Amino acid sequence: MDGPMAQQVGPDARQAGGARGGRSRLLLACAGLAVAVLAVVPIAGQWLTNPPDQRLVDLEVYREGGLAVLRGAPLYDFLTQPPQLLPFTYPPIAAVLAVPFTLLPWGAAQWVWVGLIYLALAIAVWYAFRDLIRRTGRWAPLTAGVLFAATAWLDPVRDQVRFGQVGLFLLAMCLADCCARTPRWPRGALVGLAVAIKLVPGVFLIYFLITGRRDALVNSVLTAAAATLAGFALLPADSSAYWFGALLQGGDRTGAVDGTTNQAIHGIVARIFDEGPVRTVVWLVLALVVAYAGFGWARRVTLAADGLTGPAANSTLLAGVAIVGLLSVVLSPVGWIHHLVWMIAVIGALAGDGRDTRRCLLAFGLWFLFLWPLPWWGRAWIGPEHSVIAEFAGQVLRDSFGIAALASIAVLGTWLVKRAKPDIDQGDSSQPKAGVGTLAP
Repeated sequence: MDGPMAQQVGPDARQAGGARGGRSRLLLACAGLAVAVLAVVPIAGQWLTNPPDQRLVDLEVYREGGLAVLRGAPLYDFLTQPPQLLPFTYPPIAAVLAVPFTLLPWGAAQWVWVGLIYLALAIAVWYAFRDLIRRTGRWAPLTAGVLFAATAWLDPVRDQVRFGQVGLFLLAMCLADCCARTPRWPRGALVGLAVAIKLVPGVFLIYFLITGRRDALVNSVLTAAAATLAGFALLPADSSAYWFGALLQGGDRTGAVDGTTNQAIHGIVARIFDEGPVRTVVWLVLALVVAYAGFGWARRVTLAADGLTGPAANSTLLAGVAIVGLLSVVLSPVGWIHHLVWMIAVIGALAGDGRDTRRCLLAFGLWFLFLWPLPWWGRAWIGPEHSVIAEFAGQVLRDSFGIAALASIAVLGTWLVKRAKPDIDQGDSSQPKAGVGTLAP
């Protein structure tokens, strides 16, 4: 049809198409949200409906710390209610930040805390999988919902909700600080705040130094120092007690280092050797070897990312950040299972934008591995009633998450960086070239 009638029909058709497109995007967004909510309801419901002394026990620690601040009571002398009897083990500024949760009833504080945990998970999922999410085009909201649901069921993430921990907050802060293309804050400031709340992210100060990110290093140090000095200004006695007392007690306050939940190198070694000089020497030697190799790989991968573009650059940079995050767990005297939320970044770095079949299969394998409480299954196989073979298998399974974390550091630092380089990727039959369509970049 030509002439004036065609000119009248055209805009109407475009408006109708736009309306259908808007409805489609809204439906996909609702579908993604529904998938995410349906995934977390059983997890949150399980722990929010348990007896008060068995749920979100770490939130209770933070909350009691905030109450100690308001009362002027010694921060590092109290223990939570039985049966946990847990002490406050974090820098004083963490207790100050927890004060708002003391103003809420215990039930409301739990709901708000769990909501914030899942908000942090959503941020972490975005930075870990943004290329894969974007590649799915108009299906991106549903893709994000599915990925959120998949990561919510990882055992370390479930434990974050179970204990009411801060690990996902720290993960989201570090990923945003290191992986945001153009941050709206001074790069490094979020890492500095994370270090002030909990010392473990301090490994990122080394990362900024060895990768030449001097501005980020300066911003991190200044932010951490400012927060720490604020703690001294607000709580001088508690700050002195922490930095010159409680901090030095280490494992005595955080728990038994040979417990199953400690998947750090120290925990693995402690389950093999009795306490004494031999255990200490073996642990320190292994930790130094892993630190040397790990930081070297993190530097190599990050510098390689600086020379790449597009999704390859993003996933390679994420790999470097994930290596450092895993080092914060395995090098620590105590690296609990719930600290291994850094596997989200590992899985995202491996998956990339979803074009490399082998990378996706490895990412899926790691995701599937961390769905199950394997260390606890291994613990059940250990005892005089089991055979030698079962005991050995149980010991290996008991250390499986720590072993997987160490293997992931090596895979990201060697294999992945080679897969991401265009000159190596060319001609690889497992990486089909992008075709035309929704999933094309």
